[in-house]
Amino acid sequence: MARAGLTADRLTQAAADLADEVGFENVTVSALARHFGVKDASLYSHIRNAHDLRVRLAVRSLAELADRVADAVAGRSGKDALIAFANAYRTYAREHPGRYTATRMALDPDVTADAAGKYDDMARALLRGYDLWEPDQTDAVRLLHSTFHGYVSLERSGAFHSHPRGVEASWTRALDALDSLLRAWPA
Repeated sequence: MARAGLTADRLTQAAADLADEVGFENVTVSALARHFGVKDASLYSHIRNAHDLRVRLAVRSLAELADRVADAVAGRSGKDALIAFANAYRTYAREHPGRYTATRMALDPDVTADAAGKYDDMARALLRGYDLWEPDQTDAVRLLHSTFHGYVSLERSGAFHSHPRGVEASWTRALDALDSLLRAWPA
């Protein structure tokens, strides 16, 4: 076991890389053990089981996404922040498809508090630039997440490629529409 230099963090990073290569649903303890050239049992002193591994992967992926979005929106407001946020989200999903899928895993809020909280705080800060406060802010956060996730999911599945209009043009128009909606949020 010491030969492989296994730690929970190293296993989680390898699982993240594996998820991007073979898909989140194919990340198993056995696949990870094969990656390190060890027996499955060698991993159980670092992780409890496959579910624990996936939770660790999901939490890491949420933190990465939150960091990516934080870097993108720093110093921006209004439509500029909205576009930066959306593009960082979409780019992360494209560059890390397995990790992105992991961010959609249903998790105990106590487990994801830091990463999910940071991401949610940024979304709420973005919406304050549109002068949205509770309860409208929660509704708008859900709208943004639904729009970004829906677009990314449909794009990843190839659903948009049968139409001659470019996917980028539609993405830009969707962000324009979100900006208009957020500026004219119904009272």
